[in-house]
Amino acid sequence: MSSTSSVSGQSYINQLSSGSSTSSNSTSSSKDPTAALSSTDFLTLLTTQLKYQDPDSPVDNTQMAAQMAQFSSVAGINQLNTTVSSIQSDVSNARLGNVSNWIGKAGLVSSNISTSIDGTFAGQVKLDSAASDVKISLADSTGKVVYSKDYGSQSAGDVSFSFSGNDSSGNAVSGPLTVKVNATNSSGGSVSNSTSTWTMIDAVNSPASGTTQIVTSLGTYDPSDITSIS
Repeated sequence: MSSTSSVSGQSYINQLSSGSSTSSNSTSSSKDPTAALSSTDFLTLLTTQLKYQDPDSPVDNTQMAAQMAQFSSVAGINQLNTTVSSIQSDVSNARLGNVSNWIGKAGLVSSNISTSIDGTFAGQVKLDSAASDVKISLADSTGKVVYSKDYGSQSAGDVSFSFSGNDSSGNAVSGPLTVKVNATNSSGGSVSNSTSTWTMIDAVNSPASGTTQIVTSLGTYDPSDITSIS
């Protein structure tokens, strides 16, 4: 009488997973031995386990339920990973597509350095509170003031400035220029403020890994650092 080969429930899966069972590995010898088991492989192992289980010692119901739960969990995680990767790719492509339209336009960034856009230097000063007098000046690399204007009394908020780029003699001024602000309240105290300037957006960098960067005349910025586009 021929003998029937039988194995215990969990040990058979362990053997197949480790590659020690020639009966299983003979059908998948072409697969990368270092590759992780797929959900299909897992289901194959489970059904093979049932096929060759010892009739006198079948797989325990609790153990079977645990294995099925593990299979379901693995399949769910794999599907979730695939979905998340797809969403990340879609968001990245959409983000790159949106910001690429900014190339050749002017962007407003937080900086006290002003660069030329078609010969003009422009920006805005944000006052944290009302000021009785606001004076904005631009100075070149030597410290020489090439533009100065008194904007008088201003409410809290943004005060825009623009310099044509020509000095008092009509000569073109080369940048970059440093923005200087003197804002005082009715008591003569300083009013807190912050400066932003317009700069040309030259390119967009979007590496395979990492965040998208906006390349401007003032340097690189995150898209969220560009507060306005013109």
